[in-house]
Amino acid sequence: MDRDDFIIFVYCLVSEFYGTVIRDHRLRKRGPLPELTDEEVITIEICGEFLGFHDDKAIFAYFRTHYGAWFPALRERTTFVRQAANLWQVKVLIQQHIVSISGQHHDERQIIDTAPLPVCEYVRSRRDKCFPTEADYGYCAAKKMHYYGFKLGLRISRLGMITHFDLLPARPHDIQLLDDLLGGFYGHTILSDKGFIDAYRQAALLANRGITLVAGVRKNMAPLSMPKSLQLQFRRWRKKIETVISQLAGRFQIERIRVRDLWHFQSRLARKILSHTICVYINLLLERPPLDFGSLIST
Repeated sequence: MDRDDFIIFVYCLVSEFYGTVIRDHRLRKRGPLPELTDEEVITIEICGEFLGFHDDKAIFAYFRTHYGAWFPALRERTTFVRQAANLWQVKVLIQQHIVSISGQHHDERQIIDTAPLPVCEYVRSRRDKCFPTEADYGYCAAKKMHYYGFKLGLRISRLGMITHFDLLPARPHDIQLLDDLLGGFYGHTILSDKGFIDAYRQAALLANRGITLVAGVRKNMAPLSMPKSLQLQFRRWRKKIETVISQLAGRFQIERIRVRDLWHFQSRLARKILSHTICVYINLLLERPPLDFGSLIST
């Protein structure tokens, strides 16, 4: 599809999902309705993120210049930014709704991992005044990187759709955040890297929630006690989450969210996750490879 078709497609999906998720939620207690509808705002955000515009100013400028006739009420940037930030919980509800209707929430084998979310350059962390009580110092073993900020917890299905995400503190080791990553998941298999190796926690999961945690092994450990073919299959599934994190870091610039408060940070994070999720969903509808974003829009 071309760019115009993509924007129309996303708008139709957002309009359908928006009506469903706010059915039991009252968004505004008083005052007139905004001229730019919530569905239009969310569509602009999702498409802007996918097209490579990662801050509110760039998204507004692009759609005001090229699609002003489609969105005639898109006039003031501050109004657009405020409305977009106020809708962050709606974006989370839409993302969860897509996961549910696509059936990916019930995938019996899901994969977990974490990714760093720096809020500033590490050398500036001591004098940075943003998030004074929320952000903390952390270490990413995969990238061998010290950073200041948060940690993104992800759980994905075997097809690559994000089924659960959490904004987590940066300092604790991944294994201490396992309960957060397994929220709403019962009775099946979780795949992880060797950062989640913990015999006591694995036994507790199996006993209390019926979850089997299959983690990678370290060099000094015995290989996994399962058939070779199943080991290879697990490795392929494990690579899916590395692909998803790479897409979030590359196409969606999730490691470069530069805002000054948690409210706007959560809004930016939610729209990036939603943009990724809805693009996976569109690929599934079109019977395309779920994580093939490069050729989703024809140039």
